[in-house]
Amino acid sequence: MRFLVLATSVEPVPPTAAAVWRYNEELVRAGVLVAADGPASSARGARVRYADGRATFEEGEGPVAGYWLLDVSSRREAAEWARRCPCEVEVRRAPEPAGFPALSPEHEDYLRAQIAHR
Repeated sequence: MRFLVLATSVEPVPPTAAAVWRYNEELVRAGVLVAADGPASSARGARVRYADGRATFEEGEGPVAGYWLLDVSSRREAAEWARRCPCEVEVRRAPEPAGFPALSPEHEDYLRAQIAHR
């Protein structure tokens, strides 16, 4: 089962880089880490809102400080790993890759061509 562990806050005290690295190393040693990363600051992002069929772009702000994608045996195991995280987190079930419909070869070719033309 895959779970997304979202770092929603680094309050009241931001964890040290060393604490986050230790947590990452524990996840790797246990063989449960699929991916992990963190976004740039909110000031370098944008929030898109839709109203009346129009998109507006606003200054980015939000609670995501980083994430870990874990592959564990149960929700309980995901919660155990979340409790060990050095910051406040939210845990959500993530779909398995097989849960997404596959692209048709034609659609995949079309998307690759669009990317190549950029």
